[in-house]
Amino acid sequence: MNENLKTNYTIRNIVDVNINLNYDKLTSKFALENSNIGVWDFHLTTNTVHYSKEAKRILCLDEKHETTFDWKKIIHPEDLDKLISTLKKHYDGEIPNYISEHRVLCSKGKYKWVKDSGRVVERDKLGTPLRIIGTVCDISERKEKEVETVQNLNIITNQNKRLQNFAHIVTHNLKEYTGNFESLLEFYDAADTDEEKEELIKHLKTVSNSLSKTIVNLNEIVSKQSTKKIEREKLNIYQCMEDTFKIMDIEIANKKALIINNVNPEIYIYANRSYMESIIQNLTSNALKYSHPDRKPIINIDSELSEDGILTITVTDNGIGIDLDKYGNDIFGLYRTFHGNKNAEGVGLYLTKSQVETLGGTIEISSQVNVGTTFTITMNIKKNPD
Repeated sequence: MNENLKTNYTIRNIVDVNINLNYDKLTSKFALENSNIGVWDFHLTTNTVHYSKEAKRILCLDEKHETTFDWKKIIHPEDLDKLISTLKKHYDGEIPNYISEHRVLCSKGKYKWVKDSGRVVERDKLGTPLRIIGTVCDISERKEKEVETVQNLNIITNQNKRLQNFAHIVTHNLKEYTGNFESLLEFYDAADTDEEKEELIKHLKTVSNSLSKTIVNLNEIVSKQSTKKIEREKLNIYQCMEDTFKIMDIEIANKKALIINNVNPEIYIYANRSYMESIIQNLTSNALKYSHPDRKPIINIDSELSEDGILTITVTDNGIGIDLDKYGNDIFGLYRTFHGNKNAEGVGLYLTKSQVETLGGTIEISSQVNVGTTFTITMNIKKNPD
């Protein structure tokens, strides 16, 4: 091959290489610009960041934005600590790549979600990071769908919880009515005078009316299970308790119990009637069921209302108590029983806690064996506590 041919061949190779390099650059540029992915180049020694055109668009930065600005200022305050922690782990070599999903501040104070990925490409002799290159992409749409999915899941979970509550009310609380009817009919059969029978008929009517109201309330719950929130109404808490105690007349009489309702008659609360009646009934029934065999059952119910609308109700009995050191973690568990009572199902306290929390409240217990038990319920009386 003569010198001219060699020269021409070399020139053609150089041109081909340049064409290929330019083609690769154009291809990479086109791919980046059309993939909604931005590129950034962070120099730690000068604290400067160079952004591609797409990166500036994603991060809501002006085309002429200075590269030395404090990038931390655009990160959502709730996401900054986690981002810096992840970045430090990568700098220290604990993780091979830096990946963070966080919110960045855009115009008019609004935030958008981005996925930020990068890797250290240059370190000094001591291993200190000098330069990190990465990419950024907009993931706001995915995050919105995730939030929507979580919200839908919460709605479904809440509905299932309410359906479970309904099932427990039916199976557990209505049993009280059955027991009352059976006891009253037995007393009726054993009655010696017409006066006694007439009195028992009055009790039967009272229990029957209460049962009818309960069924109406439960039917209302069923018809509205598809709603996001349970229906609430303005309830006089004192009267709600008195109405519930009437349902339990026979049970209270059989135990010769004394119920002292010290709740302020002027207190009203926005709550679901069926849930409130169930809570009161369960706690009262629990106190009667576990009364002390050597003394008359006494149940004290007190109330306290704070200035900001927080209602505290305490239900205190003088029963056999519960060993909280032994059973404290299981008190409100489903199907947990503690006294070997053959009639105990381990549902009442679980149901009570679930219903109190559904109404936005809390319930706590304090107890001493052979002394008694106190349940403390805290609720917001406002119509829209949130």
